[in-house]
Amino acid sequence: MSLLDKAKNLSPAYFGLVMATGIIAIAAHQQQWPFIAKVLFIISTLGWIVLTFLYSYRAIRFSQNFFSDLVSHNKGPAFFTAVAGTTLIGSQLLILYDNYWLAFSAWIIALLLWIILTYTVFTALTIRRDKPSLDKGISGAWLLAVVATQAVAVLSAYLATQTSQPWKLELNFLALSMWLWGGMLYIWMMSLIFYRYTFFQFAPSDLAPPYWINMGAMAISTLAGSLLIINSPKAPFLESLTPFIKGFTIFYWATGSWWIPMLVILGVWRHVVRRFPFAYDPLYWGAVFPLGMYSACTYVMLDAMQFSFLDTLPTAFFYIALCAWTITFIGLCRSLLRLRQKQ
Repeated sequence: MSLLDKAKNLSPAYFGLVMATGIIAIAAHQQQWPFIAKVLFIISTLGWIVLTFLYSYRAIRFSQNFFSDLVSHNKGPAFFTAVAGTTLIGSQLLILYDNYWLAFSAWIIALLLWIILTYTVFTALTIRRDKPSLDKGISGAWLLAVVATQAVAVLSAYLATQTSQPWKLELNFLALSMWLWGGMLYIWMMSLIFYRYTFFQFAPSDLAPPYWINMGAMAISTLAGSLLIINSPKAPFLESLTPFIKGFTIFYWATGSWWIPMLVILGVWRHVVRRFPFAYDPLYWGAVFPLGMYSACTYVMLDAMQFSFLDTLPTAFFYIALCAWTITFIGLCRSLLRLRQKQ
């Protein structure tokens, strides 16, 4: 079997590599590590190009497998990593290289993907006849829909800073609308996930890495809210909503912060107490991304809110995220090497 034929079973979560690498590149830029930021940008861009080709090839060559995953309760939400990964490429182009038009192109692609996936995945999951029970059908991966929505809000807000009127107003309004919808979606989904946590039997195998998206979805919501606060002087309707946006931004950040110790404790329970083995899985990128996003969102929130007493957090979480990214990337390289050796 050739490497291209192995795309038949390619995990829809692999764009998490682009998400995790892209946000840590932005965090590296914030922490004054330009070389690391540029290297990670190259890796994330190459990853985006390769994965776009492989997913396109899979959709054409193995359409039955591709669309079966797309409408699956367990795998369908993972396709939203493509939206978030694309917006992260656009955000890097704007922040690191000040390239407005390439970033705008990434925004167009991401917005179209968001529309297609949102109304395909959720319609299919609603109308399908055979549905799993709640404990078998929902996981933290569902929150990738929230991450994708907020990622569009983030790139819209970034683009608004370099766009003239009247489009500045429209982009800020879109960013606000997506930010609000993402928050509502999180409340819906998190209620079901928390119910599944507390009222169904929970095995170590159930605690997959995407459960870190519980925190990551709140972190990217914090980033989007902080950017709206920064943009408010140039958008009168945002200025009138600033107290509301500030309150909800802190609410999102506090919720994300609450999840960190909880997820660490559950991770210790999984791997130390219950001795669940460590093994590379593309889903681990879903655990790296939230760490990088927490660093980046806290950095921007400090700028928006003038909270100088939290200034050590972004730096600490940047180094934690970079270590997690390095370990996961080594796991990916070893996995690809073993795959190559089997040819």
